Amino acid sequence: MNEKQTIFIAADSGIVIHSLKDIPDVIGQCYGAEGLLITEAELSPEFFNLHTGIAGELFQKCTNYHLKLAVVIKDFEAYGERFSELIYEHRSHQAIRFFSSELEARGWFSTL
Repeated sequence: MNEKQTIFIAADSGIVIHSLKDIPDVIGQCYGAEGLLITEAELSPEFFNLHTGIAGELFQKCTNYHLKLAVVIKDFEAYGERFSELIYEHRSHQAIRFFSSELEARGWFSTL
C-alpha cells in the first residue's frame, strides 16, 4: 500500500457488523479512507443470509462513499450457494472483492 492510502483493518479498528444499524457507524468511521478490510469474524451470521439485506446495504454504502471493500472468507462455499454466487459475481468488481486470506486482500489494496 502506498503512503497516501488509508486502509482500515476491521479487527484493529473495532469495526463489527451485526445488523443494518451498524453500517452507518462503519462508514462514518472509515470516511475519507481508501478501503476497509473485514473478515468473517467481524460479520454476523445474518450478513451471509442475503435475505437480511445487510451485505447489500454494506456494498451499496461502500460504493456510494468510494470505499473499497475487501471481505476475507476462508471457505467461499461455507455460506451456501447464493452467497457463493455473490462472491463469484464480485471476482473482478472494482470496489468490492472477496479473498480467502488477509494477505491476498492486502495485495489487492496495494495495486489500487
